[in-house]
Amino acid sequence: MHLASSLAVACVLAGSAFACLAVPARAENTQAPLVLERSIPLANVSGRIDHMAVDLRRSRLFVAELGNGSVDVIDLAAGHVIHRISGLREPQGIGYAPATDVVGVANSGDGSVRFHKGEDYAPVAETELKDDADNVRLDPRSGQFLVGYGSGGIATLDPTTGAVVDRVALPAHPEGFRIDADGRRGLVNVPDASQIAVVDLTTHKQVATWRLPGLRANFPMALDEANRVVAAVFRSPARLVLLDSGNGSVREIQETCGDSDDVFFDNRRRRIYVSCGSGHVDVFGSENGTHRLLARIATRSGARTSLFVPELDRLFVAQRAGLLGSDAAILVFRPDP
Repeated sequence: MHLASSLAVACVLAGSAFACLAVPARAENTQAPLVLERSIPLANVSGRIDHMAVDLRRSRLFVAELGNGSVDVIDLAAGHVIHRISGLREPQGIGYAPATDVVGVANSGDGSVRFHKGEDYAPVAETELKDDADNVRLDPRSGQFLVGYGSGGIATLDPTTGAVVDRVALPAHPEGFRIDADGRRGLVNVPDASQIAVVDLTTHKQVATWRLPGLRANFPMALDEANRVVAAVFRSPARLVLLDSGNGSVREIQETCGDSDDVFFDNRRRRIYVSCGSGHVDVFGSENGTHRLLARIATRSGARTSLFVPELDRLFVAQRAGLLGSDAAILVFRPDP
C-alpha cells in the first residue's frame, strides 16, 4: 500500500494571529486545503484541552478544558467566549442533544457525567459512572447519550434525567467510537486490548473483534456510512487506517502525524482531516480510489483535539496555552476550495 510522503510546512507566528502556509503536494496546486480564518482566545485556560461539541441552532461551540476543570461556551457568530461552566473534574468528553437541549459533560477525574441546559447552562442532572468517563456520542435514533468509561464499558444515558438506560461491557477502556445512523451498532477503539470492537446496541453485547497486527494505540475514529468506510488512527506507528465498515477488512494504510486524537471525513471534498499533538493537521484527499497527503498544516504542539462541523464547513482545533504565556485558543480553519 502506498504511504504518503510528508510535506514541509512553514508557519509564521505574529502575536495572537497565525499565518500557516502548507507546501502543496503537487507543484501545480498552490491552494492550501485548510486556511486559518481566525483564532478565538480562551482566556485564563491552562492545561490540556479535550473534545468539543456544537449547538447549531444557537451557533455555539462547547470546549472541554480538562486541565482547567471547565467548559467554555463560544458564540461563533461573535467570535468570543460567552459563558464558562466551572467546578468540573477533568472534563474530557462533551456532547449536545438538540432534541432535549442538553449538554452532557463526561469527567475523567471523578467518573461523573453532568448535564446542563443548553439555554442557560443550569445543571439538570448528574450520573456517577465512577471511573474515567470519557468520549460522549449522541444516539441519532433515540437522542440519548452514549459515554465510554472505566476499565471497559459504554453507558447509554437519558439526557433529561441522567438515568443509565443500558450498559455494554468491553475488554478495556474505550477511546474513540462511532454509532451507525440507525443507532443499532457501535464501532469502538479499544487500544489497551489492541482491537476495534463491534457492538450490537440492541442486545448490548460485543459481536465482533477487528485486530490489526503491528499497529497499536488506536484512539480517534470516524465513520463514513455512505461509502461504508471507517477511519481509525493509530499512534504507534502513526497510521491512518481505512477499513470496510461492514467486515473490518483493510482498504488503505497511510502514514500520518504523531499523537493523533481526532479524525473526520469531509465528504463534500472527499477529504480526511487528522489532528495531532505533534502540532499538525494532516489533510488527505481521495484520488482514483486511494488517499494521499495533500498538506500538513502547522498548529501548535499539544493541539490534539478538533471538531469538523459540515453544517458550518469549518474545522475547529483546540490549542492549549503556550509555555511562554500565550493564551489557549480555538483555531478556526476554512476548507478550500
